[in-house]
Amino acid sequence: MRLAFMGSPDFSIAALRALVDAGHEIASVYAQPPKPAGRGQKERLCPVHRQALDLGLPVRTPKRLRNNAEEQAHFSSLNLDAAVVAAYGLILPEEILSAPKRGCLNIHASLLPRWRGAAPIQAAILAGDSQTGITIMQMDAGLDTGAMLLKQATPIGSKDTAADLHDRLAAIGARLILEALDTQAAGTKQDDSLSTYAPKLSREDARLNFTKPAVELERQIRAYHPWPGSLLLLGDAVIKILAAEIVIAEGTPGAVLDDQFTIACGEHALRPTRLQRAGKSAMSRAEFLRGYAMPPDTKIA
Repeated sequence: MRLAFMGSPDFSIAALRALVDAGHEIASVYAQPPKPAGRGQKERLCPVHRQALDLGLPVRTPKRLRNNAEEQAHFSSLNLDAAVVAAYGLILPEEILSAPKRGCLNIHASLLPRWRGAAPIQAAILAGDSQTGITIMQMDAGLDTGAMLLKQATPIGSKDTAADLHDRLAAIGARLILEALDTQAAGTKQDDSLSTYAPKLSREDARLNFTKPAVELERQIRAYHPWPGSLLLLGDAVIKILAAEIVIAEGTPGAVLDDQFTIACGEHALRPTRLQRAGKSAMSRAEFLRGYAMPPDTKIA
């Protein structure tokens, strides 16, 4: 089939490679524009842009598609059978959605309609869901509201992080989009009453709030790994918590309860097991405590 591929982050790469390996013709790749990054603020290509160049595929990086007649006309001129969308990052107007013969198919990282929006992987872990998955959706003008074409579930283990699920779901999405393109599956309408919105995350979400129950904070640590991370303050030092365990203990939220760095929460307590100081390598709790004295009653901000 003659396709456009629209994606930006690492999550999208497996699907792009699968489409190329399956022999589909990629008429154009659409990705987010390069952005300044690093100390020198040099423009950096997004992962899909770099992958497309490695594959010898043409790339377009418009800043917007809405109210962009020139880009809409170009997209229409590609004479596409379908467009595959995977975490692209731009809203697609009706002129784009309706241009390909089979429309635009989205690889969405949740079992719709459970989680719609920008951060479904993290939302599923935060909520304590027992499973998540991939939905191939026929896109419409709404936010993740289109008809569901195919689904595949995967369990969420008690130690799974967002990084673990990211890689697993990317692989599932790559397989499922090939199946969706090879069949003319009838779409199933979503039940809007079962949907929940998963908002975009920011760096401000990283701070751990020890007035919350320990079970919620442990999920947050897994959901926000690797980004935006889960942070606490020790004086002027910012410490990233990479993994933690729940301890059945009580105390004033934010207070250290023992010499094992057990921190009281709104309910029960949290004991970090892997930590990372800014600019340093990850370390175990024992390694961390050799450099930081954390006596009982120390207050964590």
